[in-house]
Amino acid sequence: MADNTRLSGRRTIVDDIFDHLHDEIASLTLRPGDKISEADIAAQFGVSRQPVRDAFSRLANLDLLLIRPQRATEVRRFSIREIEKSRFVRLAVEKEVLRRAAEHCTTEHAAQLNAALDEQNQAIANRDVDGFGNLDYAFHRLICDIADADFAFDVILAEKSKVDRLCRLGLSKEDRMPELVADHTDMAEAIKSHDAERAVAAGITHLGRLDATITRIANTNANYFESA
Repeated sequence: MADNTRLSGRRTIVDDIFDHLHDEIASLTLRPGDKISEADIAAQFGVSRQPVRDAFSRLANLDLLLIRPQRATEVRRFSIREIEKSRFVRLAVEKEVLRRAAEHCTTEHAAQLNAALDEQNQAIANRDVDGFGNLDYAFHRLICDIADADFAFDVILAEKSKVDRLCRLGLSKEDRMPELVADHTDMAEAIKSHDAERAVAAGITHLGRLDATITRIANTNANYFESA
């Protein structure tokens, strides 16, 4: 489920609609290009159109919905340029995070990294794609915490969410979870041994895993992408 903790601690119907639709889009229940109706969602939740409109607006701000006046709202297709931009920003931030994590890693942090990897391997054994996705987020958050840069995870989260649907397609169709855990293991080992440059190199390799997935999906499902 989307991470939507409110400062007030109070949830609204807009939050519920947003979380529901975010999960539907992230899980690919709603696929790129699918049409979505305010009226249908309002009827599903038994509410007026206004809270649905507000939830749609928030999803549009995350580049997950395309809202056009007098035309049907649809799940946003992938944009190659936006993917490149997102990955550029994320890599710049993660490189510094990995360097700092390698500098700050303690014995307690090392134990936390080991526990996180154990959970990921269990998700592989259970073939739990959804669970693995959540653990992936938690792993990158942990590295930010070790780096004493929890604020950096906000940036990583925003950029990661823009390509997670592609990641999910890669996981569900190619079963690449073991490869990603191997990357996480390399990153963790470098951090635990205080080898900043090795940690950065492992991070670059990890983020580059999406290249083959993008190429494959663009070739087999061109309709998932915005036209150039």
